Amino acid sequence: MDLINVALDKGQKALSEYESKQLLNAYGIPITKEALATSPEDAVSAAETIGYPVALKACSPQLMHKSESGVIELGIKDQSGVKSAFQKISGLVNSDLDGILVQEMISGQRELVMGLNRDPQFGPCVMFGLGGILTEVLNDTAFRVAPIDEIDALDMISEIRSRAILEAFRGQAPADQKTLCSSLIALAEIGLKYESIAEIDVNPMMIIPDGRVVAVDALVIMSS
Repeated sequence: MDLINVALDKGQKALSEYESKQLLNAYGIPITKEALATSPEDAVSAAETIGYPVALKACSPQLMHKSESGVIELGIKDQSGVKSAFQKISGLVNSDLDGILVQEMISGQRELVMGLNRDPQFGPCVMFGLGGILTEVLNDTAFRVAPIDEIDALDMISEIRSRAILEAFRGQAPADQKTLCSSLIALAEIGLKYESIAEIDVNPMMIIPDGRVVAVDALVIMSS
């Protein structure tokens, strides 16, 4: 894709969140409704199109851990809130910004993680597991070496200890396992096609109450 070539030409160590999710979207992985804004007016226009409430995030290839940098504002409900959040985030960032990402707020209690790692011995490997803040704590993940097919993807999904959250849960619909499988297969395809990509982290991949799954945050790291 052009965005990968552009990133390589610029010497970027990673894609921005917006760029990362554009890559995922091109391979059929569902992402949040979002737009990149470069002014408070742009941000308001994007929020009006997406629908409130929205989240605003600083967007730059240099910002790999935004939550730790305090450059995210959540649950913004009106124009004045968008303008205020835009100005606040802009004032906190020292590095060059691509813009401020305006993103729909996704509700859901179930968070998954999926991704790609390039192993020195085996090459691109796909990962699936329990997401959110519990990813590193519980380490409930499954791995496969790319390429993978639907059977491999289903096996990965069934291997995690917390797989019960994929079923009907507290009045919420079961997770769309077909989309989860196609997303895992797509990550494997990306890893095989682009040797310049070292790692992809999709966390969280949220299960919303009607069962659909959507990538809320994503990071693509380039090979050094």
